[in-house]
Amino acid sequence: MEIQNKATIGVFGGSGFYSFLENIEEIKIDTPYGKTSDSVFLGKIGSHNVAFMPRHGRDHFIPPHLVNFRANVWAMKALGCNRVISPCAAGSLQKEVKPGDFVICDQFVDWTDGRKTTFYEGPHVQHPSPADPYCPELRELAINTGKNLGINIHETGTVVVINGPRFSTKAESAFFTSQGWQVINMTAFPEAYLVKELNMCPLNISLITDYDAGLVGDVPPVSHDAVMEVFNNNLANLKSLLFTMIENIPEECHCSCCNTAELDI
Repeated sequence: MEIQNKATIGVFGGSGFYSFLENIEEIKIDTPYGKTSDSVFLGKIGSHNVAFMPRHGRDHFIPPHLVNFRANVWAMKALGCNRVISPCAAGSLQKEVKPGDFVICDQFVDWTDGRKTTFYEGPHVQHPSPADPYCPELRELAINTGKNLGINIHETGTVVVINGPRFSTKAESAFFTSQGWQVINMTAFPEAYLVKELNMCPLNISLITDYDAGLVGDVPPVSHDAVMEVFNNNLANLKSLLFTMIENIPEECHCSCCNTAELDI
């Protein structure tokens, strides 16, 4: 089946979001990197054709350390996407970043282990720079959209990405807090970096669901149930932010993301 030029915008973590659209097309994509997390669900928001993929599978059966990030990202590129938005549930490492807030991250710290983190494994070797890992154009649009919708938005933030599926110990979390980092998550890397390696614009939207365990004495330890409760309570805000900003994404990119690497994969 011909899959090129099916979409211009990709969304990971899209489980459930495509249910708000009409005339959904579900397609499966074979990749050189193995199976994707799920099918891709194609729909339309404003003038844009959008591809949604639930990164953990539609039934949330893939743990974060086993997500096939390369296959997922390659599929978005094969569809024709030039921007990829990655909303995610995340924990807070700082008291001023509260559950229910949104953080539009501008930096990441990789604390994962054993993941496939690049498309360039030889013989053609490149070193695409991650110095500014997220698209400034998409970040500005997300920030302004969130403010206009009355969502509590943090305009910058560093997300430290741990391997999962376990949460941090109090000692680990306290260390991350002491570094001044704001957000902790299990999927933001290598997803965004792989997006950039394929010359697409990456955007992280972190929905804060809990305080991480290191804020000792002030908050209870994080639990999966507590995370999901806050996440589900804020789905309406996340949907409004995603759909409104996608409607307003300009057709042409005016950033340097599309020139990150020489494509030869």
